[in-house]
Amino acid sequence: QVQLVESGGGSVQPGGSLRLSCTGSGFMFNNYGMNWYRQTPGKGREFVASITNVGDGTVYAGSVKGRFTIFRDNSKNTVYLQMSKLEPEDTGVYYCKTNIQSLAYWGQGTQVTVSS
Repeated sequence: QVQLVESGGGSVQPGGSLRLSCTGSGFMFNNYGMNWYRQTPGKGREFVASITNVGDGTVYAGSVKGRFTIFRDNSKNTVYLQMSKLEPEDTGVYYCKTNIQSLAYWGQGTQVTVSS
């Protein structure tokens, strides 16, 4: 019954911005931290960012720190990844994930392509 659905991906030029969304259902959204990962050709599936259940703490991968912002709106059961100053190396499939009782749940992913 747990479901995560990402949206907001697309194609953008270097230096551009995108905002990804991940909406959860089937669980009490505000009880769980949320995470963003991306699958890239050269790095595999790598951690991007995480946020605590109430949004009072965040962690970022060094490669995106200062450019990406993770935030959530628990009233909408949604976590966001605001991506700015995008670079070609940011290209990949972005996934949201949560852990519920030691079990990982993943969304279907959304493609982000950064190219000239």
